[in-house]
Amino acid sequence: MKYRHLFFDLDHTLWDFEKNADETLRTLFEQHDLGRFGISVEDFIRVYSDINHALWRLYQNNKITQQQLREVRFVRTLARLGVAEADVPADISRQFTDILPRKAAVFPFTYDVLDYLQAKYTLHLITNGFKDIQHIKLTSSRLTHYFQEIITSECAGGFLKPDRRIFDYALQLTGARAGESLMIGDNLECDVLGAYNAGLDQVYFNPGKRRHFAQTTYEISCLSELKDIL
Repeated sequence: MKYRHLFFDLDHTLWDFEKNADETLRTLFEQHDLGRFGISVEDFIRVYSDINHALWRLYQNNKITQQQLREVRFVRTLARLGVAEADVPADISRQFTDILPRKAAVFPFTYDVLDYLQAKYTLHLITNGFKDIQHIKLTSSRLTHYFQEIITSECAGGFLKPDRRIFDYALQLTGARAGESLMIGDNLECDVLGAYNAGLDQVYFNPGKRRHFAQTTYEISCLSELKDIL
C-alpha cells in the first residue's frame, strides 16, 4: 500500500461551505431586514461570496489579517449594494461567525468514505480556516473523530497553504513521509500545488467539473471516487 497518511482539506471538500454559508446569510438577511434597502437576498449572497473569496485570497497571501477579513467583508458587501457604512448592522459579522460553523451540511458520501478510509489509513486535516471556527465546524458536523491531527495555520506558525511550510509542519507533527502521504482538496493552488511543492501526491476534488490545465495525481468529482483510488 503506497499511502499511509491522508491529509484532507475541510471547507469545500468535506464541509459544504457554500450550502452552510447560504443558509447563514439568508438567516442574517431576514434578521436584519436587509430587504428594506431595496436589495434581494440572492444579490446579498452573490456579492458577499465574491467579496469574501477575494478577501480570503488576500489573507492567504498575507496581505490582510484574520481580524481585517472579518471586519470588512460585510461592510464591503453592503457598500457594493448601495448601503451606507453607518447602516451596516454592527454585529452582523460576529453573528455570521457564530452561526455559520454550527451548520452541519457535508458533501455527499462524506461519512461513508471517511468510514471506509479510516479503517485503512491514518487521516488528518490541513486547513487555512481559523482554528476556533474549524473546530466548531468539525464538532457540529460530527467529523472530529475521524482525524488524528487537525493542522491549522495558527498551529503551523502562521503559514497558510500553499506555503510548503504548513505541509512540512504537518509531516513532522504526524511522523508521516511525503512519499507515503496524499492530500485531498478542492483548491488547485492551495491544496494541489501546495502539496506538490512539498512532495505529496494530490487528489483534486472538482465537483463542478471545472476546466483547468493543472497537473494533478488524481482528480475526482465525487468523494465516493476515493474508493476507486484507495
